[in-house]
Amino acid sequence: MERRYSKKVYAGKVAIGGDAPVSIQSMLNTPSYDIEASVAQAVALEKAGCELIRAAIPDMDAVKLIPAIKDKISVPLVADIHFDYRLALEAAAAGIDKIRINPGNIGDDSKVKAVVDTCREHNIPIRIGVNSGSCEKSILKKYGAPTADALVESAMYHVDLLEKFDFNDIVISIKSSTVPTMYEAYIKAAEVCDYPLHLGVTEAGTERTGLIRSSAGIGGLLLGGIGDTIRVSLTDDPLREVAAAKDILKAVGLRRQGVRIVSCPTCGRTRINLIEIAKKAEELLSDCDKDITVAVMGGVVNGPGEAKEADIGIAGGDGCGMIFKKGEILRKVNENELLAELMKEIEKL
Repeated sequence: MERRYSKKVYAGKVAIGGDAPVSIQSMLNTPSYDIEASVAQAVALEKAGCELIRAAIPDMDAVKLIPAIKDKISVPLVADIHFDYRLALEAAAAGIDKIRINPGNIGDDSKVKAVVDTCREHNIPIRIGVNSGSCEKSILKKYGAPTADALVESAMYHVDLLEKFDFNDIVISIKSSTVPTMYEAYIKAAEVCDYPLHLGVTEAGTERTGLIRSSAGIGGLLLGGIGDTIRVSLTDDPLREVAAAKDILKAVGLRRQGVRIVSCPTCGRTRINLIEIAKKAEELLSDCDKDITVAVMGGVVNGPGEAKEADIGIAGGDGCGMIFKKGEILRKVNENELLAELMKEIEKL
């Protein structure tokens, strides 16, 4: 797919925008005062594949998180800051790699300039984060609601505040919990600026509903070439956000690392416990980083044919099954040996 052109900025060593890969973000949900728990969660997120980690910095005590976390991880750390510009200054001094802030919420021009000057000095990009709840009252009055146009106007208002001081290491996020609004807003933003866009559906919900909404919004935009970094917001363990983001990127063809599992829906012809076998296969292959497609099919009659594009696969019958490779049958095996034999073949690839 042809991706939208965007300016490239750097958060630490991670490039955002330009020709850089779409990066995965998540956010710590441990209490900001619990440094030990926050460090442990950050380490776990990096291990899971998170490429930028955001931490809330609600007060000066929370600034202590920054050196403690950065000492244990190698991915960039982002400070989430609201209202108090001094927190941005202290976060920069503590070694933060990126700051998420709304310039219009931190005070007069002198305070915005202080943040801009500090970020420029330390090569720190700023993410402007606009959502349905942060829209300025004047803009809401103009549009009557946090519409896509309202969100984009709010975002560009904040961009103007930074550009006034000749700062353009900017990333923009324009989030809504309403998927069509979020989708339209990002398309409009992509048309009026060339800054990198951080995609997300805010307040997306629990793992099930959040993944559905995020897949529709984030996935749809990515397929249209829009988006430079993503967060799948879930009311759940942040590790699940990372897994979901990786799956979305693989589904739209922007990530090739890791196994892609295809499996057929069950029907009245199914004679094996396909649901459990597919779930177990997914679990066994969750840490496999081979760039392969694995098929788990329910019928030996048409399974190999339907999944002939898979690198390796299994198809079940009545008490037995078969291993196939690129649609060609390798051998028949007992149903109880299907998964074990599948894993043996994967190890050979």
